[in-house]
Amino acid sequence: MQTNITVFLYACVINRSKMKLNETIEFYIRTTSLALSRMYNSIAAKYGITQTIGYLLTYVEREGTPSTRLAQLLGMKNSSLTRLLKKMEKDGCIYRRVSPEDKRVVKIFLTEKGVMRRRIAKKTVLDFNQKLLNKVDEKEMATFLKVFNIIKEQVNIELGESPFPKQKIEKQINSEQLVQ
Repeated sequence: MQTNITVFLYACVINRSKMKLNETIEFYIRTTSLALSRMYNSIAAKYGITQTIGYLLTYVEREGTPSTRLAQLLGMKNSSLTRLLKKMEKDGCIYRRVSPEDKRVVKIFLTEKGVMRRRIAKKTVLDFNQKLLNKVDEKEMATFLKVFNIIKEQVNIELGESPFPKQKIEKQINSEQLVQ
């Protein structure tokens, strides 16, 4: 596996001027993400939920979680989350309460049914991850995580959310040879 990751990264660096779109890092991330979504949605459907609902269930804390926090964790717009929460409430997985400390905050809590579905979602994710970890050694995992952190860092730079001063980024860009 380490060899495959190394060869892939080497091919991306060496052949970047000749790289096809289906050879880009984005292609591999996107197709892998879609495959994971298909797998998790297939499993979740057996329990009457979706992958997104499963993830949401795992983020709700015992003491309740503000709905705005759930939107941030899932990367969803508040309007999309509201629709999803209404569906989950109607299904009997969650209930909402206004926070006694701050009346502007609505906290989400799991019902017994929600807790049961969370256990299934959590077990499914942990079991799958264990299967992957059984096939990948520590060095390969460290490389994988390093590459993903580099990708996230670069995305932040592209979005202008870099912790680096603007001048440092511009200097770095000007000193690099950019591929057309």
